[in-house]
Order: sequence, then C-alpha cells, then structure tokens
Amino acid sequence: MYNMIIAPGSQTTLAQLGLPESFTPAQCRVTTRMFPAENKGEWEPLKVRERKIIRHRDHPAPVPVDGDTSMAEGDGTANETDNSFQEEESYFEEDPTTEEGAIYPIQQGRVVDWSCLFALMTHIYNTLSPPFHTPILIITQPAWTAQDHETLTQFFFEKFKTPAFCLMDSALAACYAYAAQTATVVDVGYEKCDVTAVNDFLISDIGRGTALADCGGENMTRRLSELLSSRGFTRDMCEQLKRSGVCEVLPLDSALPGEAGAEDTNVNPAAAASAGANAAGLKGRGSIGDATAAMRSAEVADQTGEGKEGEDTEGVLDVASIVASGKTSEFLARKEKEKMDKAEKAAAKKAAQEAAAAPKPTKLPNAKRVTATFHYTERRPLEELNRNGKRPLENGDQTDTEPKRPKTPEPQDATENAAPEAEPTSPTTNGRSHVSEATALIRRDVEVGIERFQAASGGILDRIADAIHRCILSLPEIGKRAELWDNLIIIGNGSTVRGFKEALVAKLNTKYLISPSSATIFTSELPSTFTTPVATGANTPQPQSHLANAHHGAGVNPLLLAATTASNPSLAPPGQHPHLQAQLQMQQYQQQNQHSQHQHSGHGQTPTSIKLVKMPEYFPEWKDAGIEEAAFLGAQVAAKVVFVVDQGLSKGFMSRTEYNDLGPQGIHEFCM
Repeated sequence: MYNMIIAPGSQTTLAQLGLPESFTPAQCRVTTRMFPAENKGEWEPLKVRERKIIRHRDHPAPVPVDGDTSMAEGDGTANETDNSFQEEESYFEEDPTTEEGAIYPIQQGRVVDWSCLFALMTHIYNTLSPPFHTPILIITQPAWTAQDHETLTQFFFEKFKTPAFCLMDSALAACYAYAAQTATVVDVGYEKCDVTAVNDFLISDIGRGTALADCGGENMTRRLSELLSSRGFTRDMCEQLKRSGVCEVLPLDSALPGEAGAEDTNVNPAAAASAGANAAGLKGRGSIGDATAAMRSAEVADQTGEGKEGEDTEGVLDVASIVASGKTSEFLARKEKEKMDKAEKAAAKKAAQEAAAAPKPTKLPNAKRVTATFHYTERRPLEELNRNGKRPLENGDQTDTEPKRPKTPEPQDATENAAPEAEPTSPTTNGRSHVSEATALIRRDVEVGIERFQAASGGILDRIADAIHRCILSLPEIGKRAELWDNLIIIGNGSTVRGFKEALVAKLNTKYLISPSSATIFTSELPSTFTTPVATGANTPQPQSHLANAHHGAGVNPLLLAATTASNPSLAPPGQHPHLQAQLQMQQYQQQNQHSQHQHSGHGQTPTSIKLVKMPEYFPEWKDAGIEEAAFLGAQVAAKVVFVVDQGLSKGFMSRTEYNDLGPQGIHEFCM
C-alpha cells in the first residue's frame, strides 16, 4: 500500500512516496519557494525568462522579367545587404539557479501565502506521481492554527481526492523517531525555534514556545555577517562558513584562542654544528713553531694511546722532514680540514638521532587555532572565466541538475581551476529550454579568524534555555518534570552547527541545574518519619476528644484494628467504645492517605540532571545523513502504524467518508 509523506519547511520541503523496508531519509527535497507565472494566480517552480534573438535572413533573389537585366548583373557586382533582413524571435527558458522574484510561502513557521503553498504541494504531488488512491500524511508546524489545519484538509481532499488524510505535529513525530513517550523537543529552524513538552505522546499546549524569533540558523548567519562584514565577507560566504567544520560554538567559559604570538624558531643542530666548526676552523696559516708543537702533541698522543677514538693517525710523523720540505702550512691546513670534516659528520649524526627521538608535532584542534581556512564555492558565468583567462576543468558533460564533484578533495584556487556545470543550449522556439548562459562553480580557500567561534554570541542560547525552562515548568503534572529534563531532544537544521547542542546543554546546566547534594541539604538532618507540611489541611489541629489519648503501635493497621474490634468488642482497649474507636481510626487513616498523595520526592522547580535522548541505532541510513530531520523519520514510523498496522481503528487518520460527513472541521478529531 502506497502512502505519501510531506514535511513542509521554511526553506526545504521533504517528501517521499511509499515506505521502504528500512526507513531512509527523504527521497525528494524541494526548495520551499515558487515563482509567479505570466498569468496572475499561476505559479512556476523555476524562474522563467523570455529571451529574444535577432536572426538575419535573406530575401529570395528577384527573377528578371522579359529579359530585363538587374542592376547587380549590369554592374557585375551583387549587393548582399539588399537581399537580407532581420527577424526577431523570442523563446522561454528556465533558470534553476536564480532566486529573483521567488516567493516563500512559509516564514518563521507560519503560512503567509496559501496560493503559493497550494501550488508547491501540487508541484510535489505531480513530481512524485502517486497512484490515485494514496493516503497522505502532512507534518504540521507548531505555529499552525486550527484554521490552518482545516484549510489543508479541504485542499487535499478536494484537489487530489485522497482516500485518507492525516496531520501530525512535528514535535510528536520527533518523539516517534526517538521512541520517547515523554520528552522535551527543541526544534531549531531557519528563523525560529519551537519548544514543546510531550507527556505520554500527548502534546502539552500550556507554556509551549512556538516560533520563537531570532532563535534560528539565520540569526547565527547574521551574527557572522556583522562580525565579518568589515573583512569583505558576503552573506553567502557567512552561510557557507556556518555550514563548514571550522565554525564552532565553544562551551561556556571557554577562552578564545589568543592572537598569533611569536613562533619558536627551530634551530637545526646540524647547521649550528657546522657554523661552530666554521667559526673554529682555520684562523690563518700557523708558524713553524706552532706546527712543531702540534706535531709533538700528536706524537705524545700516539705514544700514550690518547685521542685514538676521535682521531685516526697514520704512522709516525717525521717532523724534521716536514719542516725541511717547506710545506708546513699545507700540512696544517690538511689536518684542520680533516678535523672539521669529522666534527661535521659527528654533529650531523647527533642531529639525526635527536630528530628521530623528538616527538612529532601534533595538529592543533580547531578550538585552539587562531585562524582556519574553509572552502567557499560560488557560481560564475563561463564567459567571465574565459574573459579573465581562467581555464576551466575539462568536464564538459556536467549539467546544472547533476553537478559533478572534483575527484580530489584538495582545495582548488579560483584563479586556476573552475568546474563548469552547464553547457550552452541552443534556443528553441517551441517550448522551453534551460539557461543558455553556462555557469561554473569555482571553489577557493578563505581564511577566517576567531570570529568563527562567535556565531551564537547574540544571546540565542539564553533565549532557547529560558523557553525550555518555562515550557517544563508549565506542565501541570509536577512528577513528570524531572523526566522532561532527562529526555531532551534537539533537532532542526539550525542545530547542525558544530558544538551547538553541547553548548545549549551546558547553558541549561549553568542556569538551572542543582546538584543532588544541595537538593538534600535541608532534609538530610530531619527524621525519616517527619513529613513536610502541605496546604491540604491534614496537619491542621483537630478538636480533641476524650478518646484521642488512645495510641497504637506504628505497625498497627487502623482499618484492621477497627474491623477486629467491631466484630470482637472484647479486644478493644479498656475504657474505649468499639464504634467510636473505629471511627477515630478511620479518620486518622484517611488523613494519612490524603497526605501521602500530596507528597512527592522530586524537585519540580529545578532539575537535578539534564540529559539528551540517545538516537536509536537500528536506522543505519540515518547515521550518515544526520538526525536533525528526525521528524520525517517519526512520520515514517507513524505512517507505518496508522495506515498499515492500525488501519483507522484508533482514528489516526480521516477517511473520505468521514470528510463527507463532518467536513474540514472534523480533522480535529483525527489529528495526531
């Protein structure tokens, strides 16, 4: 049985036809925008442009009549311009890259243009082309009102004649994905954030934070643009920086990397030894006396055996013959050169050993680097690249719809390499064609400083943390608040910034968490039998009767004692009437039972622990794609249960017959 799931968003709409064996991410991703068409009230999924070209055509040559001779034949020359004329032709083309004139029907989680949204739903329906009888499930936004639900219900039943229709809240869908029946769902979107408390798969509307402004991913992009605009960064560059791995939200109280300091200069030991040897080298030609002293010291060292480890003497030196030959200077120079060569070899060997023994330098993490580089990709016309002398890569088969990535992951400089993405297409007068002007994606490296750590420095974490605190405190069931703190779910594409989830949890711990030791500081020294007074009237002094002095052991059940004394009056304590004693025992038991019902050991105002819910590991396809779109996974689980397993027994969807009987207002009885 086929079914269709659609998840409209402010920037991207997810859709899928059918349910695979193992739930996978959405197969269809469409940008949530439409373009006005030529006729008013009509919409197009892509920008349609009208192009006009001028063609030169030739007139047919005039045929001479009755032997007349034309001027061209008489002169012997032909005027080519006389037989040609200009013809203007127009054709339409689709531009898949531009956003000029685009209308976004959903802004900050609210529908602002229903006509555009209906056109988008129709485009998605025609793209997936489902069978005629296909149930449809729509994931709704928390900011949508009851009237919005009725409008959607009427549109899908009247437009597509669907046999079954279901609306599911995005927060509840996230709980289905995480298999958590009680949780606090924080959905960080493009321009807003939604905070919802779900208790036993029921959404609590009290204190729910819907469409919190300035708490989405666009707020972080604007913050980066404010910090980097002075350095020439555009909004698109800041958006790509936010999506890159170098942009990170550091934990609280983490110091930013310092400015670039003086780097330690590494001195090569071999060079130092060589320089030392050169400095201690030849100081000039020595005299005959110096030569004689050197030769005598060599003889003494040879006789005593000293210095044989460092020097290699060959035989006994004949001092007299060397002096008589007159080559004393050459002899001394040769000896000094040999010593210098040996010193250089020893120093080089020692330096190699020290270099091998020294630890290799480790790569600093991103949080400790002052500067980092990310890849910025932009689209430019091929004509501009060719005009500037930039040679693109030889990938002529690339198109706009399926761009090919470079084989090597190394960054390519914009001045050297560019990957073309579209080829010029010949214009056609019948129908439409794609853009005739080919474009290319080029990638270049951009360096950024410590500003990349300040994307969430505009107070976004504080606003979300306050909304979470208010939402949990608004839950009427006090005993469930601790479970809401322990089951925190953070989803949404706005939370994909590196370190965002960890920083938000750290902010919550800093502002609202109390340690277990401090939670029991006022109750650790109290007796275990001491009960805290509550406003129930149980501890209000009651009028004492003459029978109130009767005392029974702590282990005696008042009801059992009353029943026993009622049937056997002889077992009653002396001096007490059995019926009055039974009434007193019953009154005391009711007061104790009422007091125990109003007691709770949890701390509803402040939590003692804050934890994130772990994503189930039995969806391997979602590990690589990321769990930020967990609402779509939960919608797949719900569609499997509602449309296939349950088949309407729990009123999870509205059928065509029920729509005919109840109308669009009946959807409120079937919403999930």
